[in-house]
Amino acid sequence: MSQINNTLKLPNGVTIRNRIVKSAMSEALADEHNNPTQALIDLFAQWGAGGAGILITGNTPVDRMHLEHAGNFVLDANSDMGKVAELAKAGKSGGAAVLCQLSHAGRQTPEIVNPHPTSISDVRLDLPGYGKPAPLTEEQIPAFIQKYVESAKLAQEAGFDGVEIHAAHGYLLSSSLSPRINNRSDRWGGEPLENRARLVLAVVHAVRGAVNKDFILAVKLNSSDFQKGGFDHEDSVKVAVMLEAAGVDFIEISGGNFEEPSAYSHAKKSGSTQIREAYFLDYAAAIKAALSIPLMVTGGFRSASVMNDAIESGKTDLIGIGRPFITDPSFAAKLLSGEIDRAPAIEESFPPADELPRGAVLSWFCTQIARVGKEGSADLEQPVVAGHEQYLAEIDNVTNKWVAARK
Repeated sequence: MSQINNTLKLPNGVTIRNRIVKSAMSEALADEHNNPTQALIDLFAQWGAGGAGILITGNTPVDRMHLEHAGNFVLDANSDMGKVAELAKAGKSGGAAVLCQLSHAGRQTPEIVNPHPTSISDVRLDLPGYGKPAPLTEEQIPAFIQKYVESAKLAQEAGFDGVEIHAAHGYLLSSSLSPRINNRSDRWGGEPLENRARLVLAVVHAVRGAVNKDFILAVKLNSSDFQKGGFDHEDSVKVAVMLEAAGVDFIEISGGNFEEPSAYSHAKKSGSTQIREAYFLDYAAAIKAALSIPLMVTGGFRSASVMNDAIESGKTDLIGIGRPFITDPSFAAKLLSGEIDRAPAIEESFPPADELPRGAVLSWFCTQIARVGKEGSADLEQPVVAGHEQYLAEIDNVTNKWVAARK
C-alpha cells in the first residue's frame, strides 16, 4: 500500500490530501521592498500544480531589519497585500494547503542588513559577514511576540491555510532553545529548559489565540543543533511535547544551523560513500513516540519505498522534501501516481563536497529556484561552480538594490 497517497486529518480538523510536503526553501525572489515578485508567484503556481499535499514558503521574516537574505518576502503591515494574496492563490491553485513560514533571523541576519541584530543573547555567529547582536530585552519581548501574531493574521487575511513558526536552523527562536547561545540569567534563558523554551511557546500561544481554529499552526524544530553544548535530541523531544500542549497542528523536524548546516549541506565525499536517505528519521522516531499530533520529517527523502516505510513504521506522518521540487516541480504527482518510484536526485551526480567551494551545491539550487520562477524551468546542465558563482553575484545585486531602496 502507498502510504504517501493517504490523507491526513490534523488536530484542527483540516484534512491534507496526501503526505508529501514541499518543505521551506529560501526562494529570495522578493523585490527591493520585500514584496512578492511575479517570479515568486509563478514559482508557487508551478508547485501548486505539482501534486503535493502542503506547500510551505521559504523564510518569511516578521521583521524587515532581521532578514535571512535581502531578497526575502516579508509579511508585515507594510507588505503589498495584493501581491501576498496572489502568492497564496497561486500556491493553492492545484489543491494543496499553503503555509507561510514565519521567521526572525536573529544573529543570522547579514551584517549589511543589520550590523547589530536583535538576538536572544550577545553571542555572535562564528562566520564572517555577521555583526555582534544585541540581546532582546524584557521590555522588547511583548512587541517581538506581537510581530508573529500580526504576520499570522495577515497570512490568514491573504488566504494562506496556515503558518509555520520557524524555530530551527539557528534563527532567533532556535537560538533561544540552545544552551550554547542562550546564556541569559532571567526567565527567558539559562536553566531549566522551560526557560529557554518560554519564548517559542509564548509565540505559539499568542498566534494560536489570534487566528481561526481551522488555520493551521505548525512549528519547525531542530532534532539537534549538532553542536557541542547546543540544543540536543533529548531536549528536542521535551520541547515537542510542550508544543503539542500549546496547540500546534504538526511539528516539522530538521537539524543544524548556519555554523553546522546539517540540513542543507552536500553530504557526499570522495569515494563510494552514498548519500543516506531520510537522515533525520532516526532522531524523529523518539519524538514521534512522545506525541499524539502528526510529525513531519524533512531531509534526504528520495525513494517512494523509503517514504512509505517511514510512515508505515510510525516514525513520521508527513514527508518533507525540498530540492526535487526545484529540478522537477511536478515530481510529486508522478511519485504519487506510480509513474516514478524515486524523486529526482541530481545532486548525486555532482562532484564530491570536498572538491567544491563551501556551500556550492546549496548555491546552485538557489540559482535554479530563481530560474524556475523567472523562466519556467531549471538549467540542469549548468555546472555546480557556475551556479554557485551566479548565486553569489545575485546576492550582491539583490542586496545592493535593497540598500539603495532604503536611502
